[in-house]
Amino acid sequence: MNQPGAEWYNVKPKIGAIYSLIDTATFGMSKRERLRAVIALGESDDPRAVRPLMELLRDGDPEIRFYATSALGTLRSGRAVDDLIGRLRDKSEQSATWQQAAAALAAIRSNTAILGLKERIADENEDPTIRSYSRAVMSRMGSWGGPSAPLQMRWFRTPA
Repeated sequence: MNQPGAEWYNVKPKIGAIYSLIDTATFGMSKRERLRAVIALGESDDPRAVRPLMELLRDGDPEIRFYATSALGTLRSGRAVDDLIGRLRDKSEQSATWQQAAAALAAIRSNTAILGLKERIADENEDPTIRSYSRAVMSRMGSWGGPSAPLQMRWFRTPA
């Protein structure tokens, strides 16, 4: 297990339902089965789902990116913060995904996540939609983003 350059998730055997979901989300034959797998990964509460979901944030399909963003917010892993901030910074992204990325960052509540939201709010050159939604999720979190005001992740759409 101590192979040079190897990380624990690369050297463990890839068996079990989580790996089947990861394969389906990444390489599934139909969009519908991919979306269902992405949602299931978010609901899995399995840290092995985080990295594949982060990779799906760069998928060519905007709906896959949307649900991967939502799933990462559900998992609340700090490892996803930089990639979620990247979704907010991507000017070509759909506004629903921007909103979901802001909600995911608020759900994670790490210092880096909060800072990312505050930067979006303070940047006067930022898209007004991103600033508005970032401001809204921050206000629901309380003054510092602590556990005083739980934030509900919500799915904006259901896959067909």
